[in-house]
Amino acid sequence: MNDATRTTGGSTSVARRAPVADASAWRSADLVGDPRWIRRLGGAELDEIATALRRAVDRKLQIPFDRKDFEIPAVAASLQEAAAELDHGCGVQLIRGLPREELTDAECALVYWGLGVQLGRPVSQNARGDVIGHVRDEGKSIEDPSVRSYQTRGRLDFHADKLPVDVLGLLCLRTARTGGTSRIVSATAIHDVILSERPDLLEVLYQPFTLDWRDEEPVGELPWYRLPMFSECEGRVTSRFTTIAYFHSAARHGPEHAITPEQDEALHFAQEVANRPEMQLAMDFEPGDIQLLNNHVTLHARDAFEDHPEPERKRHLLRLWIAYPPERRRPVAPPLHERLKLVDAGGIGGRVGV
Repeated sequence: MNDATRTTGGSTSVARRAPVADASAWRSADLVGDPRWIRRLGGAELDEIATALRRAVDRKLQIPFDRKDFEIPAVAASLQEAAAELDHGCGVQLIRGLPREELTDAECALVYWGLGVQLGRPVSQNARGDVIGHVRDEGKSIEDPSVRSYQTRGRLDFHADKLPVDVLGLLCLRTARTGGTSRIVSATAIHDVILSERPDLLEVLYQPFTLDWRDEEPVGELPWYRLPMFSECEGRVTSRFTTIAYFHSAARHGPEHAITPEQDEALHFAQEVANRPEMQLAMDFEPGDIQLLNNHVTLHARDAFEDHPEPERKRHLLRLWIAYPPERRRPVAPPLHERLKLVDAGGIGGRVGV
């Protein structure tokens, strides 16, 4: 148990923090030596998917649809095993073997949705109302405060996705000409390193930060919101790290929302820890790969990339934000409850004209 000194309003208090030290707090060597986080679809599972897809196409099924519309019992059982590892293990699963070369983009989306609804309910990810997001270069810059980081081709620092959905899923349609390596790291392992090396900064990360909605706030919401980067509930630590640009652009809503020097130091120290070779795992996607992450305890990043010149060959990932039913949901601290209300309402609502 470590003591972290906290100063509030001129008085000093001591917060006692314990290391997480569970299966979610892995280092890269733990995953390199453990194949349980990689699953390969077998022949019977692929046949089941092909049959369900053929029926969906014949019925002209449109996204969104329910799990009963995509019957894949054997695959669903395997996905529940994957979910157990996401929830109680390392928080990472990579599913390989989908025959990307045999499927159109539209068929990939149908299959991906059909797999995703076996785990929970996909929700809207942006003001466009996308329930399947498109992660690709839109020729935009993260310096534009109206731009989300996934719309660029630049390097992305380690982050969780914007709402506290339970599972983040990415399906690779196409890879870049060069670059674009995916990197993942355990947020709870970062927590434990900071606890050991800089407990003063860990206490800063347990306090609220102001973040920018970057012009995608739901109707009726303020253009900024406040959250701690770490919080604890019922003995479980949850992280909500977001791309650093979202903290800095919050100042456009008023100087009172500007990031403090202590907060900036804490965020950059967390990124420095995440970028240590022994902490992170790098993976190069293959077309058809599906990466599933526990969005509460795992952070992800991406290297900058250069695309192919042909539009039809450009890097393109499909993204799902999957919410578990309430009875299965991870307990979270009160500061996150308002964000969960947005998840329960269907995510970031679409707005006319966006």
